[in-house]
Amino acid sequence: MPNAAAPATEAPDRTGPLHVAIIMDGNGRWAAARGLPRAEGHRRGVDALRRVVRAAHELGVRYLTIFSFSSENWSRPATEIGDLFGLLRRFIRNDLATLHRDGVRVRVIGEREGLEPDICALLNEAEELTRGNTKLNLVVAFNYGSRQEIANAAQRLAREVAEGKRDPASIDADALGRYLDAPDIPDPDLIIRTSGEQRLSNFLMWQAAYSELVFVPIHWPDFDKPALESAIAEYARRERRFGGLAAKTGS
Repeated sequence: MPNAAAPATEAPDRTGPLHVAIIMDGNGRWAAARGLPRAEGHRRGVDALRRVVRAAHELGVRYLTIFSFSSENWSRPATEIGDLFGLLRRFIRNDLATLHRDGVRVRVIGEREGLEPDICALLNEAEELTRGNTKLNLVVAFNYGSRQEIANAAQRLAREVAEGKRDPASIDADALGRYLDAPDIPDPDLIIRTSGEQRLSNFLMWQAAYSELVFVPIHWPDFDKPALESAIAEYARRERRFGGLAAKTGS
């Protein structure tokens, strides 16, 4: 569990998004449309991830969060879970050196308790090796669920109250935010979901309070730099109000 830290407050004073988060959806449907096994869809999805990490850096994105495995994905068939974990192992073993060379810092959010020891070791290795990198923060949401993240933060606050370390009256949104998985990372400016589905699916629900949401019909294996550029262009056309009034219309 991460240490409490002040939530990031970097001002949204730029045209492009500082932080892009992506729900990578549609691998299975991509494969089914081509008469291929789901495992091939997931493999092609890893290729898309490589393209998008490179494109995000080229487009000036500083934080890229990807939803790689949700806490609800455990309900999938064991063979598919095995395929997904195998791809994670290969991605880290094959791509970590390249990410490190390119200045990418890898961060992992989500539950690690109950994961296989070699998976935990790979995740720790990726974080430790790249800790000093500054060009792009790649945040991997693995075995992650937003409700559980919020519940964990609430439990920690409750424990502090029970131990007499905190006054209940001091608990506000900022206090809870300090106990989320990565409180030093700014909230996503833009959340993209591929494959046409239009929901968050338990992803960054606290952090998404004022995010711009863009849903694209492209299945994840076909997502590329032009698709990312298109989503960022859609983001740039919107006026972010953060609960206030529009600058021109006052509405």
